[in-house]
Amino acid sequence: MLEIQQIGKAFGKVHALKSVSLEIPQGQMVGIIGRSGAGKSTLLRMINRLAEPTSGTITWKGEAVSALRGRALLQWRARCAMIFQQFNLVPRLDVITNVLLGCVSRHGTLPSLVKRFTEAERAMAVLALERLDCAHLALQRAETLSGGQQQRVAIARAMMQDPDILLADEPIASLDPRSAIQVMQALRSINRDDGITVICNLHTLDTARQYCDRIVGIASGEVLFDGGPAELTTETVRRIYGVEGDAAGFDESATSTAAGFEPPAVAQAAAA
Repeated sequence: MLEIQQIGKAFGKVHALKSVSLEIPQGQMVGIIGRSGAGKSTLLRMINRLAEPTSGTITWKGEAVSALRGRALLQWRARCAMIFQQFNLVPRLDVITNVLLGCVSRHGTLPSLVKRFTEAERAMAVLALERLDCAHLALQRAETLSGGQQQRVAIARAMMQDPDILLADEPIASLDPRSAIQVMQALRSINRDDGITVICNLHTLDTARQYCDRIVGIASGEVLFDGGPAELTTETVRRIYGVEGDAAGFDESATSTAAGFEPPAVAQAAAA
């Protein structure tokens, strides 16, 4: 169980998050939705401890994550892998080496940079790439790949950490619709087949409804909705995205529709 209790984050007088509390059971797939600047990325970065909370606590299976320091903090970041919108691959390295860099927490930075990996780790990397339909790309340089391919390689790298939690910060924001579907299906498969908790920030409302067990809606640093996809209402969508009028075609009854569809007014608000 991941427990977030009254977490807040302030940048001077600006409060990015305001007393957010969530309990996320192990093995759940959670989609976090909201406009840009709502606090979604800040929340994920605090779970991973890339950002320090101003107030509140974070615990995982009773361990106080928000109090970890030194090697214990590095170990937590290994168990709580993070995938970014920008992929964060090393462009001039080949794909399999990028994936093997997921072992850095076990080896340290220097051995990883000189590619001191075991045969077992190399085999694991190949299997991770096969799982994501990228094994044929193993010897290509990362900079030659499409955006969707790079994101799947980034997921394979994260899986080399053998994580308990997978955090995905806008993983499909820069991808075409077909690549976005492939990435979301990969995250869903990891969640279902491995029992790994997946927490995914998404701009696309309907993608969250299609792939996630639970949706958390954030606006102005506060949780305005926390429930199943079928519980989302037109009024809730208006409040989360700041949309006026009739929510431009949002269908409360559609709990699973074509990935990538977005009510126009909501899409405009999310892109603002």
